Amino acid sequence: MIRGRGFHVRRAVATALALAIACSPLPAQLPSLGDAYELTPSAERRIGERIARELYRDPDYIDDPVLGEYIQSLWQPLLAAARVRGELTPDMEQRYAWRVLLGRDRSINAFALPGGWLGLHLGLLAVTTSRDELASVLAHELSHVTQRHIARIMSQDKRQTPWMIGAVILGALAASKSPDAGAALIAGGQAAAVQGQLNFSRDMEREADRIGLGVLTQAGFEGQGFVTMFEKLQQSSRLNDNGAFPYLRTHPLTLERIVDMRARQPLGERPAPQRPDLEHALMAARARALSTGGVELHQALVREADAIPADATPQRRAAALYAGALAALQLREPARARSYQEQLAARVAPDRVGARLARLLSAEVALASGDAPRALADIGTPQTRTETLLMAQAAVRAGRADDAVQRLQTWVTVNPTDGTAWQLLATAQAALGQTLRAIRSEAEARVAWLDYPAAMDRLRAAQELARKGTVDHIEASIIDTRARAVEVLLREQALER
Repeated sequence: MIRGRGFHVRRAVATALALAIACSPLPAQLPSLGDAYELTPSAERRIGERIARELYRDPDYIDDPVLGEYIQSLWQPLLAAARVRGELTPDMEQRYAWRVLLGRDRSINAFALPGGWLGLHLGLLAVTTSRDELASVLAHELSHVTQRHIARIMSQDKRQTPWMIGAVILGALAASKSPDAGAALIAGGQAAAVQGQLNFSRDMEREADRIGLGVLTQAGFEGQGFVTMFEKLQQSSRLNDNGAFPYLRTHPLTLERIVDMRARQPLGERPAPQRPDLEHALMAARARALSTGGVELHQALVREADAIPADATPQRRAAALYAGALAALQLREPARARSYQEQLAARVAPDRVGARLARLLSAEVALASGDAPRALADIGTPQTRTETLLMAQAAVRAGRADDAVQRLQTWVTVNPTDGTAWQLLATAQAALGQTLRAIRSEAEARVAWLDYPAAMDRLRAAQELARKGTVDHIEASIIDTRARAVEVLLREQALER
């Protein structure tokens, strides 16, 4: 698992377009779909990037390649379906980010931001029991973006600049983790007034449900996922209304919405029984193990792995062992983690996807145990981002940094916005004594995380190093070109203030 750089503010975003997006009175008049929006897609994306910068910096932000790969296996079909249905226009697809950021928070929450950024708490993933349920949440949030609900809300008050609205969202996000800090950020006549207007109306929620359901089924998922997710959230919040369900504050579940989703299921069809899904069970278990909770959570997961009920389903047994292994790693008990992993591998061997996840878990355990050669053997030839990043870590530790550099350079050429890959590349280059290249890779990682001032600092350090002695002149030229590009981004960022 690989951590990124930030997500408590995410809890803020959730409550930005959460407190700030769902809990106050209805907006006066909802523009029709044909109305022109004064906020352009480019401006909307810049607002989203301003908020995403804070999410990347938050300690709760996590870039876990295994979970990220699974989320993308749901997200990409949803995007394709929205494209086929005409919800996702070519202009919107090109200008918006369309990225899902993960946060460790155990609370049940997901949220959309301006410009195609989505946030998902591991707590929400952990409570879902099927990929259809998780996909229904992503489809709903995707539809908020494609229908430009956020832009409509922002356009209602023509007195406010987009950047003031962005500041208000950040203030509301900060308020979710520190009410005093949030109040300080949003205090002031106009800002306080705008905050009350950043709320999805019931009409917008119904529209996101309706369009989201169409996108969900077009993508090949079961529409029943919407119904079971709604029912699960409603029932759980009734039994445990302790603030752990911010998603229900940002997207209040009315009986009308639930009935509407039930009514939209195909006539005459009885709900299909939920199909056993080993991959989803393991991913929900991984989300539990990697979410916030500390030692107590990890100890509880280990106890669960040690005492699996005799009547547990195969999926539940596998999930308990998978979560137990990850928890044992967090508790620095690699031998126990290896025991759970081996039991898991034996149970899931007939399942191709399960066997792969068990093998990747074996590589993680080997890395934590300091056995880099075994990790490399488990990984084999990298085929996906998950294996590429794990292989890079293992190769550096095994004294084969040159292999890591070769793989990662190929990867970032095709995926230049992968900040984690750039950071690992910097580590591998530094291990080979390629200092100038390592500094540039660090700068590229900061660009990918939207931290342009930090990127500029690294590029200037690289330029200074290049001036001091014999260097790779091609690399020095690349650094100068990138420095000019980042200067442009910094100037654009300065205009937002």
